[in-house]
Amino acid sequence: MATDDAGAQAAAETLRRGGVVVVPTDTVYGLAARPDDGDAVQAVYRAKGRPDGVHLPVLAASMDQVRALGVEMTDAASALAGRWWPGPLTLAFGFGSDAARPRWLAGRDEVAVRIPDHDFLRDLLRETGPLLVTSANAHGAPTPRAVGDVAASLGESVDLIVDGGALTEVPSTLVNVRGTGAMVEREGVI
Repeated sequence: MATDDAGAQAAAETLRRGGVVVVPTDTVYGLAARPDDGDAVQAVYRAKGRPDGVHLPVLAASMDQVRALGVEMTDAASALAGRWWPGPLTLAFGFGSDAARPRWLAGRDEVAVRIPDHDFLRDLLRETGPLLVTSANAHGAPTPRAVGDVAASLGESVDLIVDGGALTEVPSTLVNVRGTGAMVEREGVI
């Protein structure tokens, strides 16, 4: 599928049915699933060969969607999000003590979230709500730049692939903003 209206509709419908979709982002191709669908989430883990307990990051369309996750927006988080969102920065948040959060985040100490700088994907996220999205590669393997390479390695494990052209193989930068400071946990595009 292409990154057009038909591709967006097909991706949203596939996700609503509990499918796993490969989507282009502003960095790498990602495997996407609805976070409240346990079977779809497990399908992502199986497709990647990702160890259980290694949480999947979340992509959101807007700050409203991020806040609805119950995250604690520290000064460092606000400054970084204000500068780099939408963009290739993933922030690992703690949760506010009084904030409500979705059931699928119960029991977790933190959640890694990003608002991508990719119009197709943000439109999809507005339609579906936040999604779990992780790089579309086997755990520990290089991230493919081309959708054909993604299809060759993961094609049978996914329900739909959206072709966004050649992408970078460099992931987003990951910064932990729990507590009072900020600490880079993974170097990436920024």
